[in-house]
Amino acid sequence: MKKNLKNFSVIAVLAIILLSCNNKNQEKMETDKSELTEIFPKGEKGASENFTGNAYNIGLVDADSLLTTAVGNVYFEPGARSNWHSHPAGQILIITDGIGYHQIERQPIEVIKKGSVVKCPPNVRHWHGASAEVGLQQLYIVPNTEKGIVNWQEVVTDEVYKSVK
Repeated sequence: MKKNLKNFSVIAVLAIILLSCNNKNQEKMETDKSELTEIFPKGEKGASENFTGNAYNIGLVDADSLLTTAVGNVYFEPGARSNWHSHPAGQILIITDGIGYHQIERQPIEVIKKGSVVKCPPNVRHWHGASAEVGLQQLYIVPNTEKGIVNWQEVVTDEVYKSVK
């Protein structure tokens, strides 16, 4: 009986130590989140006339006459963002990692993070990008590409970008 109690005590102490270490590792992972888990290759650096900072795009599904849908991945380094733009048939964003912002013109800036799904209506000006401290990785889906893919517009100013509440 004493031997079983002693074995149980040792196992309980080991379990507490393991749980404590796991919690510390989890805290470290949460506070050191500047490195994103990449699902897809980074791709090509986005054109400076369409992005502020470093953003990388890789197409995953090319638009064609059968599916008429383009799908890709964009990786935004901290502080990077798109210019204002619109999509003739709209766009869907699925955030796969990081923290960032999305804004539809004349609406408040939304904080987006891993697991967020954003619908950008057709022909509505918007922008999106990473937070200042943490990058952002997103999948984009552009449907009905026969209507067009994207209409790029002006830079999102630092004043707008920094107005997150």
